[in-house]
Amino acid sequence: MKTTTPLWSHPEAPSPFLSWLLFRNVARVASALASRASGRGQHGRQVQVGGQSSLNMVKGYLSALLLLVLSSYSLAKESAKKPEVKKVQTLSRGWGDSLEWVQTYEEGLFKAKTSNKPLLVINHRDDCPHSQALKKSFAEHKGIQKLAEKFILLNVVHDPTDKNLLLDGQYVPKLVFVDPSLVVRADLPGKYSNHRYTYEPSDTELLYTNMQKALKLLKTEL
Repeated sequence: MKTTTPLWSHPEAPSPFLSWLLFRNVARVASALASRASGRGQHGRQVQVGGQSSLNMVKGYLSALLLLVLSSYSLAKESAKKPEVKKVQTLSRGWGDSLEWVQTYEEGLFKAKTSNKPLLVINHRDDCPHSQALKKSFAEHKGIQKLAEKFILLNVVHDPTDKNLLLDGQYVPKLVFVDPSLVVRADLPGKYSNHRYTYEPSDTELLYTNMQKALKLLKTEL
């Protein structure tokens, strides 16, 4: 059941006690001015003008009170708007937010060796449409996301400093496997002869197969 938050529960709105006090004071002033106007009414027209003036003062107080209430409501309504949530950049960079990613190649090598898991290095660019398209397919492929849990994962947006990762040149996207013995798996390429370690969004099944091979070869070689 939907509930409505009381106006006065807002942290910046007047407190219930302050509101009650304000109402009480206005009521007292109104009563005093009304009595004063009534008491002078016996002396003639001049007092009638004074009575009208008193009523105008009461109206002024009430108008001020109404303005305060409306202002408080407006403040509460504006403050209740949810602030825009900015998306925080993570190490996954959108390749799999539920997966665990390392920050550097050196960290990836260390974890691959100590955990006996293969390392998958993804080299890409934020301004590369091919990289963005592959990332979308990679993140949406349930099989790849599940299998990736068995890997040490690293994605980088700069050229690798280790020449062993260059293989057939510098290009993106490029996906390279490294086994726990710290040997780059050049025997697990994609299907393109000019850029052997790149993949298109339509190649995710081939990538999935290569990931399976990396795990199987790891078991037979160690």
